[in-house]
Amino acid sequence: MEGSWPKFLAKNILKIILLTIGISMMTFGLMKASPVDPLQANVGQAALGSMSQEQREKLEEYWGVHTPPAQQYISWAKDFVRGDMGISLLYRQPVTEVIGVKLSNSLFLMSAAWVISGILGLFLGVVAGMNRGKLIDKAIQGYCLVISSTPAFWLALLLLLVFGVWLRLFPIGLSVPIGVEASGVTLADRIYHAILPALILSITGVSNIALHTREKMADIMESDYVLFARMRGEKGWRLFKYYGFRNVLLPAITLQFASISEIFGGSVLVEQVFSYPGLGQAAVAAGLGSDMPLLMAITIVSALFVFGGNLAANILYGLIDPRIRRGGKVK
Repeated sequence: MEGSWPKFLAKNILKIILLTIGISMMTFGLMKASPVDPLQANVGQAALGSMSQEQREKLEEYWGVHTPPAQQYISWAKDFVRGDMGISLLYRQPVTEVIGVKLSNSLFLMSAAWVISGILGLFLGVVAGMNRGKLIDKAIQGYCLVISSTPAFWLALLLLLVFGVWLRLFPIGLSVPIGVEASGVTLADRIYHAILPALILSITGVSNIALHTREKMADIMESDYVLFARMRGEKGWRLFKYYGFRNVLLPAITLQFASISEIFGGSVLVEQVFSYPGLGQAAVAAGLGSDMPLLMAITIVSALFVFGGNLAANILYGLIDPRIRRGGKVK
């Protein structure tokens, strides 16, 4: 990488800050342009009609209905920079507490899906690339193409119906057993409830990594140095270990970290299907209920995760293969 590491990190962190500000402005603008009436969405038309004018005014003040948009955004931004994300209008709790609970559930789910999809995608891509044109290659390609065009929510409903309703192997929803106190929930209970949602996120995240890894592996197997190794009698695992692994790892890492955004997007739909109390479900509730502080915070946290993943991929690039660093300097 050109220049020193501090300079490289400073430039990327500045980009992340500017992009985050832009995303916050866009999210705020979309929320203000939404036709959803926050009072009607959260109080109800019937209850709203039975209120006195004084009660309505108090509610409008609480929801900031008549506050100018620019003033709302500036006030929110100042508090956010100081670490105050505000009070969730839906949960009646500090946004930091709500996100802390929801994010812990989502991270548990998405981390498992992220790791499984990366390992499985790399494995399938390598197997297909090393057997290009054979039956196993066509089978893997067919699987990836079908999965990539399948909506995540439809697949979630299908597997929920089969494994949750018909076979009764997994629970049909939530992240913990119903009726159990928080102190009585074990790690095994959380894992048991997360298996099916994590499996669906893993399945949908495999195709992109597998197909790109297949193309890279196929190019490697047709390279001159691999052909020379074949002439010396090397084949199978030895070819991949000594000639393919390092070269195929770079694009796989890029795609793996880039898939963070896909997993975030998929988790919104999957969490809705399984009523999984995670960040995605909270984002949908905040959007439909016009909970501005909560939705803004969720958007910022999600964006930082995606940007952080891309930055980590750029850093790992140089660590895995120093030749990628501009100038070719290895320190």
